[in-house]
Amino acid sequence: MSTAIPITAPAEAKGSVLLSARDIVKSYGGVHALKGVNFEIHRGKVTTLFGENGAGKSTLMKILSGVEKPTSGEIELDGERVAFVSASDARDHGISIIHQELSLAPNLNVRDNIFMGRELRTPTGVDFAGEARQTQALMADLEEEIDPMTLIHDLRLGQQQVVEIARALSVDSRILIMDEPTSALSASEVEVLFRVIRDLTSRGVSIVYISHHLEEALQVTDYAVVLRDGRITATAERKDIDLGWIVRNMVGENFDLGSPPTGYAFGEAALDIDDLSVAGESGTGAPAVDHLSLKVRAGEIVCIYGLMGAGRTELLEAVAGRTRLPVTGGRVLLEGEDMASLGIAERIAKGLVLVPEDRQRDGLVQTMSVGSNLSLASVRSFVRRLLMSPAAERDLVGESIRNVHVKTAGAGASIRSLSGGNQQKVVIGKMLATGPKVILLDEPSRGIDIGAKAEVFRLLAENAKKGLAVVYSTSEVGECLSVAHRIVVMRRGKISAEFGPDANKDDIMAASGEAVVV
Repeated sequence: MSTAIPITAPAEAKGSVLLSARDIVKSYGGVHALKGVNFEIHRGKVTTLFGENGAGKSTLMKILSGVEKPTSGEIELDGERVAFVSASDARDHGISIIHQELSLAPNLNVRDNIFMGRELRTPTGVDFAGEARQTQALMADLEEEIDPMTLIHDLRLGQQQVVEIARALSVDSRILIMDEPTSALSASEVEVLFRVIRDLTSRGVSIVYISHHLEEALQVTDYAVVLRDGRITATAERKDIDLGWIVRNMVGENFDLGSPPTGYAFGEAALDIDDLSVAGESGTGAPAVDHLSLKVRAGEIVCIYGLMGAGRTELLEAVAGRTRLPVTGGRVLLEGEDMASLGIAERIAKGLVLVPEDRQRDGLVQTMSVGSNLSLASVRSFVRRLLMSPAAERDLVGESIRNVHVKTAGAGASIRSLSGGNQQKVVIGKMLATGPKVILLDEPSRGIDIGAKAEVFRLLAENAKKGLAVVYSTSEVGECLSVAHRIVVMRRGKISAEFGPDANKDDIMAASGEAVVV
């Protein structure tokens, strides 16, 4: 590690309580997000907070980082009672947060995002050169070759996540809150982050870690806390817990992600990808998708597994008509009809839809309500003589909320009031409301808890039984072995292997080029 990450943590004995939140209550009108939570952060240790979406994890972290104020309760830091009036106030006390949803300015470069609001100033103005040097050092610490002058919107999602992490690390923090920091990272980037975490704790920095990747979180956890429905339901040290302990306390006994739906026959080929090629990023030379062919039948669920950079996202976006990278060859057929001349909206109208990986940027309109987001892709279906039919829209929205089991105060609620899992169900519900024949889902479980994952997979299984062809991608091998009838492994833009639902996890990982731990 370089010296780019400044640390001024006090030298008291590790393991002692640095911050204590007592009887924290947070209410939003009649909704009680936190119900008397007691939470401790230990000096120089990693405290992992587990819980389903909507359990109150992010609300608690926003209170500890000064973004939100508690309805009641108190916070003690170093034994002294504190009341943060803002995020900058908490930061002045040494508390920083990496938010679950990226908060970067896409039209600014990496350097400016990292130093936004706390620029390095000299008597003659901003020291842009100094900021660039520190940004370059942070990127080196995180082993990511990103030019400080690169615009954020030119980075892939995983690289944007790295920039978000770098911004938090650039602050002199005693407590660093990481809310889903690895949701968009590759396996190698996760390893780098874990090395950074170990280095920080060795120097006395306290980490609060939130993740829905349970097995991954166990690698860095010192203390585990489970939050359920706004209450702490279990706490333990790492030596006393395992994966089963976490799942039992989060969602109860006898839990799994489901199994492939049975009891019906597949129909004819709904989607036929024929010798498709997609150009790679400029300068790489290698295509993102390389002469790939795949058929998916009506009622079939196909999982596409691969490491970051395998070409999964580029394949799904090309099939759906998104043209960030040009299609250089091949065809996409929907029930035998060539989609080449059709744009995104026309493909949706024909029955080919995509649930994108980044729901915040590409799947939702943040200023709109739950209902408006759900009906957005189906506007044409309730237009009567050039006028909108409010009754038809209400019926569609109400049916969608029921069908995809969205937990919301109502159709008029802000989309931002929902948990990550419920936001994801809104994106899926929006596309299902169009009556598709084929649905593509790019990392549909990114950033959602194990309970919400099971609900999403159950939803896909229910619709497959009705004849919907389902294709979903994932970088988590455990999710391949849930509801998929067939597992397709991608590597360097090609299909490297295919497996049935009884596949072996190690074989899937080996086919992707991922090292198998013996």
